[in-house]
Amino acid sequence: MNISVKSEYALKAVFDLSSQYLASSQTATMPPVKIADIAKRQKIPQKFLELILAGLKQSGFVDSRRGAEGGYLLARSPDTITVGDVLRAVENIRSSPRAHDNPFTQIWDRVDSAVSEVLDKTSFGEIAREWQQKSAKYVPNWDI
Repeated sequence: MNISVKSEYALKAVFDLSSQYLASSQTATMPPVKIADIAKRQKIPQKFLELILAGLKQSGFVDSRRGAEGGYLLARSPDTITVGDVLRAVENIRSSPRAHDNPFTQIWDRVDSAVSEVLDKTSFGEIAREWQQKSAKYVPNWDI
């Protein structure tokens, strides 16, 4: 499956905010995350990220705060945001009807259904928790 660079960056941005959300879940509230911090951690050009986050805000995935302590944060829990939700919003994907006289119609319908099932059942909360667990296993030991 090929996705655009814009979609990949949007997924990385929501993943970053999800990771920050989970990390701050021990505190009372999640502080907004600065665009520059997300861009640096996820290796996304900052100007492009600004446009992507504006679109994600318009789609209801993120909120923004103004001011010196401002930035972006998730509009809702990462457990309620799926990869499929973000991809459909960023790519503006709409299902298009296929001709039913095509011998491959049923195959493509099954492929679409399988991909959608995986993307729509995978939340950013799940991804962030799995990544934290995986990353914690490989902490280098600098003892000499």
